[in-house]
Amino acid sequence: MRRAPVEQLRGVRTSGEHSGAGEREEDGDRNDETPTQTAHDVPRKEAPPGRRIRFRPVTAIDPDVERFLLTLAASRSPRTLDAYRRDLAALDRFLEGGVPRARLEDLERWVAAMRADGLAQSTVARRVSAARSFFRHLVLIGTRDDNPAAALELPRRPSRLPRALSPAEAERLIDAATGSMPRALRDRALVELLYGAGLRVSEATGLERTGVDLGARIVRVVGKGGKERIVPLGRPAAEAIRRYLALGRPHLDRRYRPELFLNARGGPLTRAGAFLVLRRLADRAGLDPTRVHPHLLRHSFATHLLEGGADLRSVQEMLGHADLGTTERYTHVSDRRRREVYFRAHPHAQRKP
Repeated sequence: MRRAPVEQLRGVRTSGEHSGAGEREEDGDRNDETPTQTAHDVPRKEAPPGRRIRFRPVTAIDPDVERFLLTLAASRSPRTLDAYRRDLAALDRFLEGGVPRARLEDLERWVAAMRADGLAQSTVARRVSAARSFFRHLVLIGTRDDNPAAALELPRRPSRLPRALSPAEAERLIDAATGSMPRALRDRALVELLYGAGLRVSEATGLERTGVDLGARIVRVVGKGGKERIVPLGRPAAEAIRRYLALGRPHLDRRYRPELFLNARGGPLTRAGAFLVLRRLADRAGLDPTRVHPHLLRHSFATHLLEGGADLRSVQEMLGHADLGTTERYTHVSDRRRREVYFRAHPHAQRKP
């Protein structure tokens, strides 16, 4: 099959929301090498042929802000740095310069202006958080004696429970990944790993072949902050990875890459590529493609473990959560699901008093 010239490849733009925009994906990997742009990595509309969407960083005027961002570069991702730059640039525009000398009154007027403009609470909270980090940096290096943003009252964000697939829906999604072609074997291994080990999409796409021990049925994952954890693998996931390594990956590995998951051109499968794979499988399984994404499988992994009787601390370790409170959110999902089952199934629950 003839390959399209490079200049005709289409870029994928991603958003923090799981949008329903449909992308053409002729071979399942057309957009695998396109960089993603946000934390949740959901592709939006494609660019016109011959064009690639590129995100240009927002430059901050103040040199103190740039030095602050350079300090963060060693520990934060480029996307996080770009978000900090945009938020601090917004503060710089509001104050018309002089961000390092801002007072509490200036910041309060800034927050009031954002609320008056109708910005979402999450946006206001994120910008205030960026300002706090910046002034904390100035205090640490001795440029300021106080952090004026520390006294700002953050808008309370609504608590959202993580969504999860039902066990039956998860099985339908996995069963949709069938076939003996290399990419079909890869897709099966990917969805089994995401659901069977609860990996983040960045952890799965960054996983190397040496990170999987099929004999011991474990996977060594390097998570946030460079922390390594060991997660057990079930038999279905181990078998799917074994078949992919034996029958699928050798046909994709044209560049001798160390990554476990490769795209059709032999490069590493990206997060955008993983999203497209799951969307295609969801459509084949009769699920809503806009609802299914890699993190949903991670939510499902945790929820189904807790519903099956796993203890909270073990689930925390497998997920790689630094804070137990983050893992506790899944107990609310489990409780809610149990209540729904009760009221749907128990005869007395359905009787009217």
